[in-house]
Amino acid sequence: MTETTITIVNRAGLHTRPAAMLVKLAAQFKSEIYLVRDGFQINAKSIIGVMTLAAEQGSTLVLQAEGPDEQQATDAIVELFSTGFGEQ
Repeated sequence: MTETTITIVNRAGLHTRPAAMLVKLAAQFKSEIYLVRDGFQINAKSIIGVMTLAAEQGSTLVLQAEGPDEQQATDAIVELFSTGFGEQ
């Protein structure tokens, strides 16, 4: 299992568009992918779950991935977060 801490860098936080981008990306991988915030774990392939995090700019989340492509999934999701979901 891979586990890494990620930070929300875009100003609007993990609102609808970035949440949808994350779910779409996570769905491309066979691994189980979870985000954890304040002890609350959600499936990163669930739009409802991601939206319930209500993660604003500066929030830190723990990304967990387990499965055959866990490292590729982790790398891709970390990249998505670090680029601020393409927002200015």
